[in-house]
Amino acid sequence: MPEPPDSASGRRGGDRPAGGRRARGGPPARPRLRFSRLPVLDGADLTTRRLALLEARSGRPGPLVWLTAGIHGDEVGGIVVVQELFRRLRRRPLLAGRLAAFPLLNPFGFDAASRRIPSTEEDLNRSFPGDPAGTFAERMAHLIHSRIVGDAPALVLDLHNDWIRSIPYALIDPRPASEAGRTAYARARAAAAATGFPMVDEQVEGVSRAMLRSTLTGCLLEGGVAALTLELGGAHVVDEGHVASGLAAVWRVLADLGVVEPDADAPPAPALPGRYRGRMLRYGHRPYPSHAGIVRFRVGPGDFVRPGTPIAAVQDLFGRNVELLRAESEAIVLGHADSSIAVPGVPLVAMALLSG
Repeated sequence: MPEPPDSASGRRGGDRPAGGRRARGGPPARPRLRFSRLPVLDGADLTTRRLALLEARSGRPGPLVWLTAGIHGDEVGGIVVVQELFRRLRRRPLLAGRLAAFPLLNPFGFDAASRRIPSTEEDLNRSFPGDPAGTFAERMAHLIHSRIVGDAPALVLDLHNDWIRSIPYALIDPRPASEAGRTAYARARAAAAATGFPMVDEQVEGVSRAMLRSTLTGCLLEGGVAALTLELGGAHVVDEGHVASGLAAVWRVLADLGVVEPDADAPPAPALPGRYRGRMLRYGHRPYPSHAGIVRFRVGPGDFVRPGTPIAAVQDLFGRNVELLRAESEAIVLGHADSSIAVPGVPLVAMALLSG
């Protein structure tokens, strides 16, 4: 990616045209890309920390789509998807509308390879809509939320990474009660379907709706802004296969909105059995282990299981099986824990369950 212009004030850099191709029904289009920074914090050493901001404009009417990534500092793959998307836009510019992106929302966590903000141990994605006079995470959340909502976007895609061994999927917060929220939910669900990924309801046992409303996507959805999360494979290390899959999914969403041309050369979306396609699946972690020990996983990410399918065995230090966990319902295995140490009541697997 080109180096953004340094701007202590956070003002936007100038347009950077490159390449060019003929857009539908018009003269040859030239990419209009902007790279800038939004100030976040003036440090004790007199440096200014900023959020990188990327923008692409078509010059034609159309929807505005926001992308965000890196809200958890150890989730690197989504950042690379944003980089690759803007790299592609230099060769295949927007047909209509505008695209904006914060590729790294939590630079403090990124520096420490931490999910949270290290200095305060806060989870930025549990701090929305934020508070300009609140905690550090709440102040950052307020800045981010205000910037995005102020643009009145048609859609927000928040890119995340999951357990190391996991498959990509689209995660949607529970449908809000308000009319505006229900309308936004319908748009978010249409975007999730366009990804080609399994669609999973964010609501999970033991997680309150209040907590989900404090996430970026949950807060936006409650406020009538269509938003969803894309979980793009494992965290910590960039997986090029998951980057390609994530880029293809985002491009499919943009093409569905008429913002870009469809990509005939993109890798296909994951194949799903007919009963899973277009269905909203339930997120689940059951069964939980009841014993401590060493985990021997019997299934892997992407496997389809039926009730009674062995999921994992828990063994003691002598190699004896002390517990065999079995699937409780029909599901897709989204991923399994990064550790093979079983702790009673701590999830070992993530499932997308067929509802009803």
